[in-house]
Amino acid sequence: MTAVGTNLTVVAGAATDVGQRRTVNEDSFLVESPMFLVADGMGGHDAGDLASAAVIAEFTRLAGRAGLDAEEVQETILRAQERVTHIAGGGNAGTTLTGAVVSWRGDDPYWLVVNIGDSRTYRFTAGGIEQISVDHSLVQELVDAGALDAESAAMDPRRNVITRAIGGGDHSVANADYWLLPAAQGDRLLACSDGLTGELSDDEIAEVLADIADPGEAATELVRRAVEHGGRDNVTAVVVDIPSEPFDDDIEDTVPTGRVEASSAPSAPRLIDGMGR
Repeated sequence: MTAVGTNLTVVAGAATDVGQRRTVNEDSFLVESPMFLVADGMGGHDAGDLASAAVIAEFTRLAGRAGLDAEEVQETILRAQERVTHIAGGGNAGTTLTGAVVSWRGDDPYWLVVNIGDSRTYRFTAGGIEQISVDHSLVQELVDAGALDAESAAMDPRRNVITRAIGGGDHSVANADYWLLPAAQGDRLLACSDGLTGELSDDEIAEVLADIADPGEAATELVRRAVEHGGRDNVTAVVVDIPSEPFDDDIEDTVPTGRVEASSAPSAPRLIDGMGR
């Protein structure tokens, strides 16, 4: 349990696994208020693991703040880009980045969702699961253009080709996408690497998020199922909740329900003009 600001409490948990086919886990994550992030390194022998770790390390410097705005997140991404470029040394090391950051508008808390690449951030409510981020991938561009349907996209051999990254020879990090969502009691967010979404459907992910209240246990179960399903890639999940009911500090195993009533669900996410695509 973490208090963020004066009137917001969040709980979060994370899990990661190297999977069944990789020898190095190139995923990194951060679960420290006000940031809940996942970075999926790429480049294999070109040090994708170091790239994702460098980005997370740059964000870790901001831990403990009450919140961040989009400009502060963007400045951190730019610093991370410099670190990754130095690590790459002319190679192809790079990383995705996705997740949510607590941001404030006066006394009102918001989720600032950030995304670069094809890792994903979801929101789960009583109404179901909603993908907030938009994949920066060749397949997603084909879907958006109407040249490919969603079912075909899931099986397309080009689905791992991403169009934006931090590093990886791509210096267009200013094109990170940002969305602003009002934060409310009962919120549950999931940030994950594509090792999870490559193995589990949105419906399968929603089933776990609905059935397991504790965010750490939910993250662990999601990763377990993805590895059991094939584990063809590294798998990382970060689950973040704003409890529906106040916590009793004397009872350590009290957990949020992970559900919200339809009437209290936050409004649709808003892509921030001038910061996104």
